[in-house]
Amino acid sequence: MSVTQRMKGLSLKVGPLGENDRLLTILSEEKGISRLAIPGARKPRSKLGATSPFNFLDLHIVGKKGLKRVTQINILKSYGNLGKHLETLSAAQAISEIIMIMVGDDDPQRDLLKLVLIHLNRLDDLHKKKFDSLLALAISVQSCIHLLALGGYCLPIQNCCNSGSKLIPPIGEWNWKCSFIPEEGFAIGKLPNAKVELNPSELALLQRLLQENIPFHSNGKLLGPKSVWLKLLKIVETWIEINLQKRIKSLQMMREVQISNDLNTK
Repeated sequence: MSVTQRMKGLSLKVGPLGENDRLLTILSEEKGISRLAIPGARKPRSKLGATSPFNFLDLHIVGKKGLKRVTQINILKSYGNLGKHLETLSAAQAISEIIMIMVGDDDPQRDLLKLVLIHLNRLDDLHKKKFDSLLALAISVQSCIHLLALGGYCLPIQNCCNSGSKLIPPIGEWNWKCSFIPEEGFAIGKLPNAKVELNPSELALLQRLLQENIPFHSNGKLLGPKSVWLKLLKIVETWIEINLQKRIKSLQMMREVQISNDLNTK
């Protein structure tokens, strides 16, 4: 006899399954990544057919072994606004891509789901006022850094990978450089094998992204111009490719959208 279970989690991916069903990939605290069948979801007028990615769901599930089935879906929160702009859509999809790489089945993730919802809420809130494309980029960069840190792939931005000394950016000394070497980390100085070079202010901004909130000036303006945030995005993309052995396509889309925005404003 099948036992009904309940699960709360974030839908990451919804795809076809057979002729009439859908396959739901969901992130929950208790199970990490779970894949569930939604019977009849592709049929017209199905009560289970409204499921889409980036919804926070309360599910009723049946089944003991193999692919369990969803019998009831309650949407606790919809993040449908994320699709209104390519910037927020690509940021959310990047979060999903990283999770799918790092998290396994039946791998409890009590802190991860909470972190992901924080960043999705920030992206969703961008649509409540005049949309800020640069802030969407900043949230995307920070969300990736937080996910990597929680998954054990934290950017090594506290110590020089060559000397081991503390990386303390000397603000105002513009001749000072820090080199990002993908396979090793960050080193003091301007080195020939550097992927990216950071000045003191840029390194300080990167270090601040490990904190909870996005950094703003006292006047409410985001710290750092777009060129710097694109530089930090390049570091994140490279670090992911080296450590997770995969390119995140959504981050590439974020970069292309930001560059396109600049071209369209000229």
